[in-house]
Amino acid sequence: MSAPKPILIAGGGLASLLVARSLHRSRIPFLVFERDASIVFRAQGYRLRLSDKGLESIETVLGPAGFQRFYDACGKTGGAGFAAIDPLTGETLGGSAPSVANEQLTSREGKIVGISRGDMRKLFMEGLEDNVRWNHQVKGYESTSSGVRLIFADGSKSEEGSMLIGGEGVKSEVARQLTNGAIKVYDLGSRGIHGQAPTTAFRGLGEGVFRLVDDTTQANGGKVFLMTNVRANDMHNPDINFGWTMGGSPGVIKAPNDKDTITGPVAAQIAKSLTSHWHERVKPLFDNMIESEAAFWKITCSSPQGVPEWPNDPRVTLVGDAVHAMTPAGGNGANTAVRDSALLGRLIAEAWERGHGDSWTGVTKGYEDEMRVYASAAVKESYGQATSSFGVELDLETTPTINEYVAPN
Repeated sequence: MSAPKPILIAGGGLASLLVARSLHRSRIPFLVFERDASIVFRAQGYRLRLSDKGLESIETVLGPAGFQRFYDACGKTGGAGFAAIDPLTGETLGGSAPSVANEQLTSREGKIVGISRGDMRKLFMEGLEDNVRWNHQVKGYESTSSGVRLIFADGSKSEEGSMLIGGEGVKSEVARQLTNGAIKVYDLGSRGIHGQAPTTAFRGLGEGVFRLVDDTTQANGGKVFLMTNVRANDMHNPDINFGWTMGGSPGVIKAPNDKDTITGPVAAQIAKSLTSHWHERVKPLFDNMIESEAAFWKITCSSPQGVPEWPNDPRVTLVGDAVHAMTPAGGNGANTAVRDSALLGRLIAEAWERGHGDSWTGVTKGYEDEMRVYASAAVKESYGQATSSFGVELDLETTPTINEYVAPN
């Protein structure tokens, strides 16, 4: 009796690794193909705030013992909402920060729970290392008579798999091919910078989740905004760095050639120049930056009209940003991505137990039907919060996309 073909997973991001973890627990063979050379190859981005639904999804996949270890690694911050600081005067303003007064931040035990993207990936990957293939940039896939193969940038192909899960992010080649370009990711024009600094740089803020808004950047109403999370339990730990996320309304933050791959000192200097006039209470966040960890990024979003329909393929589906890209507003992206992983992993495991693991009958359709409902609502909410917080506007006819699809001849 021949061994079952593995499930192929394109991309090694959060959603991909969590669904891989789910398959691992169910003892279902799989392989992950990631374009980077290692898990620390590039900057890991900003800290992720986990909702109750996100934590529930992760707990479902990891199980009691695994989740407890994950939860212990998360930071916990007290307080129910954002506090606003005037970056020009250093004054803590009364009430919640503007534009986010109604956003609920706490998720468990009355705490705001968060973890860095890099730490999250490492925890999800533990024990899966032998199933990860680095330096494999996916350019598409091909269906076979009894499975599917990935096609890589160098022209090589993977072994045959029984299913393919595309999770390579907002520029997913699997998503382009599967949906014939129906999934569009729009460039909202707003730009951001992620930075880190030693915990000592944050002591002047106190504990809490803070939002700073500087609307004096440009005469035309452009603004710079910054969010950061200061955790009291970690404040005096010299081995921990706190992070912050800076954003700017369209046209404010400008990187050389508008490249979203800019990291290190170049990105750090952009942040420093934009905040050079800020108050001494908040200046240490930039003066003491760990410049090598600075990273520039573009704020993008899928259509707020919802996840589109495409002809279902029983052997190919999508998770995370590959199917529903979101702005950072509201923290919806990562929480929806891990929900994908838990749902798809459960449906695959149920089919495996029924002995349908070769055809996966109904799995991708059942997953996509349910995912479209909650993911469409999350994208709409994320975009709605971004319009007020970041000053962005999306016109489906004129706003440029970052994943333009050219159908094969």
